Amino acid sequence: MLVDRKKRPVEQANSLGKLIWLGDAFLSRKGVPDARVACELLAARLCKCGKGELHRFLETVPETRIVDALRRGLQRVAGGEPVQYVLGQWDFRSLTLQVDRRALIPRPETEQLVEMALRSNVAKNTSKPLVVDVGTGSGCIILSLATEMRDGVFVGLDISPDALALASENAARCGLRERVMFAESDGCGEFDPASVDLLISNPPYIASAEVDRLAPHIRNHEPRLALDGGGDGLDVIRSLVLDALMVLKPDGELFFEIAEGQGGALRDLLEGHGFTDVRILKDYAGLERFATARQSV
Repeated sequence: MLVDRKKRPVEQANSLGKLIWLGDAFLSRKGVPDARVACELLAARLCKCGKGELHRFLETVPETRIVDALRRGLQRVAGGEPVQYVLGQWDFRSLTLQVDRRALIPRPETEQLVEMALRSNVAKNTSKPLVVDVGTGSGCIILSLATEMRDGVFVGLDISPDALALASENAARCGLRERVMFAESDGCGEFDPASVDLLISNPPYIASAEVDRLAPHIRNHEPRLALDGGGDGLDVIRSLVLDALMVLKPDGELFFEIAEGQGGALRDLLEGHGFTDVRILKDYAGLERFATARQSV
């Protein structure tokens, strides 16, 4: 039988499950961590379902446009881009937020920081507290607090206009544009003395030398401004502690996310400035990750 060599063989259509298997193998060869999870997240986004519902589509053969979109996404992840940025959105507590290179990707540890703030005396017992989030980034912290607290005045601050634009977009996305205010600021010292009830921040806390040693998908894509905390990682936090002394009300509370190994220095810093009820708390992985304290005067 003669074969027309000008004709290309018809490519066999693969099920979504097979495409995920192939994508997993491709990303694994490229050294991408959690390759299978990345493939499933991309596939779920294209199928417009949650990752837990993906099993319903595994035996189906996707349309060509979905296959092409999946391949493009896999190429971006293989090139080092975080899968969250490829997806363009990420879940944080009860919210689904837009994410991109303008701000850090929201992480589970920061969800735990929000939970601590929600359990605070201020959140439970203060009528219409003034809640300030310094270094708001995507807005994940302050938008979650505004969603989950019964009442309050909610303000997100950031030094980056790009981050503030993203946070504002997320406020609109979550129906919180009228409930949360955003402003450009380096710290929070512009508030009136003794006016803030709750101060919360996930500030830059990684030592400058360590930033260059972060994984490439973090180092090359997430904003350095939101990562680099100076020589020992505490430059921004030191400044925020001084701001907190001025702007927190008596019995006002502060909540910081910190790096592993900074707990002792944070305790000394806060107690040295007269804060009380200083606590260094661990995340779910058992690592020191949070510092909380109360203004005494």
